[in-house]
Amino acid sequence: MTDLPSNVIDQDNMFGPLLEADPSFEPIWEEFLTDWRDEPPMPLYLALGDLARHLTAKLQAGDTEAFSDVFRVVERWHVEGDTYVRQAATIGVLEGLQNTHNHETTKPEQFIPWLGPVSRRYWDKVDAFWNQGILIRDDDVIIRTDAKKKRWPWI
Repeated sequence: MTDLPSNVIDQDNMFGPLLEADPSFEPIWEEFLTDWRDEPPMPLYLALGDLARHLTAKLQAGDTEAFSDVFRVVERWHVEGDTYVRQAATIGVLEGLQNTHNHETTKPEQFIPWLGPVSRRYWDKVDAFWNQGILIRDDDVIIRTDAKKKRWPWI
């Protein structure tokens, strides 16, 4: 059994901080919950695809005011998330943002200035996967605690 801190982000608590960061996503999230309530486990990757399309639409509209807060949450998902949340942040969000079919008047690269350092590494891994066939590995964040400090070593 891994000794994880109680504040690790898992799939049950990952959307709370996101909805605080961007309340305009809440109607989309509520519709998702209604549609999938009777189908446990909920396919959160679909909600993350909705989030990627939502953010792309906001970028196209020039409505980027919440982006700093949203991408701080995405960075937290990469750093503080369990395995599922880290993979979902990469495949569900970053890959969705890079999907050129979602962009009409924008380019995926326009999201890069808002990415945190770990999210940026995974952004590059997604890009390398699609352009060079390099597998995406979850090897940048090693889950362990510093026994003396009782905190995550990268924070």
